[in-house]
Amino acid sequence: MNKLINKLPLLAFVLAAFAAFAFSSPRTPEYAQDTVNPSIWYDLTNVTPGPTTYVCDEVDDICTRAQPSTSAAMVEDGEFVKNGTLPIHNP
Repeated sequence: MNKLINKLPLLAFVLAAFAAFAFSSPRTPEYAQDTVNPSIWYDLTNVTPGPTTYVCDEVDDICTRAQPSTSAAMVEDGEFVKNGTLPIHNP
């Protein structure tokens, strides 16, 4: 019984590590259409919004989508404002 009690902290650690990996989800793909040239789509999947990248202004519009298509599902609402260099999606 003492052996089992001594191993409980290790068991708790292993269970917590498993839960951290099992319940964390990968980033959702996120794309935005250029406001000046609609044929350009930016891949924002690994880009953090901010003053040097992009922001979604609080306007009733679609800022980012799940796929580089105007018919794709919306990820974030607002108006897309590009503030810096962003990775362009190449199909």
